[in-house]
Amino acid sequence: MFYFETRNNRKILKSDKLTQIDAFFTTRDGFDFGELNTERVLTPNQTHSDHIEIIDQRTSYPDTDGVILTKKGEAAYLRFADCTPLIFYDPVNEIAAISHAGWKGTAAKIGVKTLEKMHKEFNTQPQNVIALIGPAISLCCYEVGEDVKEKLLSTVKNRNGLFINNHVDLKAINSRQLEEFGVKNIDIAPYCTSCNNDLFFSYRKENGTKERHYAVVKL
Repeated sequence: MFYFETRNNRKILKSDKLTQIDAFFTTRDGFDFGELNTERVLTPNQTHSDHIEIIDQRTSYPDTDGVILTKKGEAAYLRFADCTPLIFYDPVNEIAAISHAGWKGTAAKIGVKTLEKMHKEFNTQPQNVIALIGPAISLCCYEVGEDVKEKLLSTVKNRNGLFINNHVDLKAINSRQLEEFGVKNIDIAPYCTSCNNDLFFSYRKENGTKERHYAVVKL
């Protein structure tokens, strides 16, 4: 279950399903990354790709929308304003990941691809993974064209409950993809970034705002 916590007068969103590491979603309050008490906090150059990188000694990660953290003390964040934030933790191997799933990333199954890379490189088993799906534009507010709708729905075997007319549920589609891949422990934030624009940034609601909230992980 998701709940709000306040750090230095800034509201953040956390899940009680993931307590082993510092993992959360920021709000319009922003965040001081100095509070993570780590030497560096990395963020990739997001381009709505399905490219995933393992964080290493590099400081630049171009065209990257998923990152995997493997070393204790490492921290990273990705930026969002309607797109779906995904956080993964493998408690067996003690590694984590963040993925950025807009409609293009969702259509490309970036969440599943992140777990596939974690499995290939570190033998992560989907049934062990804890997955958090953060605040994103929801079924109520996300209307798309027929072509985008079909691209999204074609990524799952079971389409039930994922759309109404031309409104689609990005969070639920990502969750269904993960479930069909074998992930059993998934927590979905109930917040729509458009409806809850007082808490989160919304690209659609705010006419293309450049402001972003973050998905943050520190091992």
